[in-house]
Amino acid sequence: MNDRPESEQTAAAKPSAPTSTYAPVERASMRSLLQQPRFVRLRNRALLGIVVAVVVGFLVGDWRLGVTAGVIAAVAEAVYRSRSHSSVPAWRRTSVAERRTESQLRKLERNGYRTLHARAIPNSEAQIDHLVVGPTGVYAVDSEQWDKRLPVRVQMGKKLFHGPFDKKARLTEAKWEASQASELITKSFGREVSVVPSLAIYGPAVPWKIMTIRGVDVYQGDRARKWITKRERALTDGEIDRIFDIAAQVLPARYGED
Repeated sequence: MNDRPESEQTAAAKPSAPTSTYAPVERASMRSLLQQPRFVRLRNRALLGIVVAVVVGFLVGDWRLGVTAGVIAAVAEAVYRSRSHSSVPAWRRTSVAERRTESQLRKLERNGYRTLHARAIPNSEAQIDHLVVGPTGVYAVDSEQWDKRLPVRVQMGKKLFHGPFDKKARLTEAKWEASQASELITKSFGREVSVVPSLAIYGPAVPWKIMTIRGVDVYQGDRARKWITKRERALTDGEIDRIFDIAAQVLPARYGED
């Protein structure tokens, strides 16, 4: 789940001449400067202000009101852009659903559970939103924020729909993420470590408590904590610490930090 902004291109520096100690600096042309995203945004904002100023000034017959309206329009556009755009890439920002699940999982710490958030699957764009290691086992939780106006339903026990949309691909992805985590952890741990995949859905009502669909447990988002703790104890404290440390190494942090 992840759009990334394009990188700004910079002019490449010319290689230094063999007879000179210092490399000559290439001067950026006016055309290249005007093509930079920052200047494009400023130009468009200025044009918006001018257009509004001319139109309003013509309609009311007062150039001062027109200028005022133009300034207000430019400021409003700047405020809107600052709120709807961020310099932080989208894939680095946690969603509301992820924060809600993280809040639940934080309450499990007193019971011996440990959690890693936003862990990348190596050599892929996939991410496990929350990897939980605790007394009852190891779990991969993906937090989903869906449109509450569309119903969640299941057909024949193996087809998940959100309104008219078939969620087979999302289930397949969640199951694959957990299997990859299991393989990586198992290899370092020395014996098989099963990672249970799940989707925690926020928004629409989920008309069941917990249902396994295509090998993935699906449930209402606010049931994540109960879903994890309802099982019997499977790991010792020493095993929990070791598996957690291994998972932190083999599943790198998506945000570039632990």
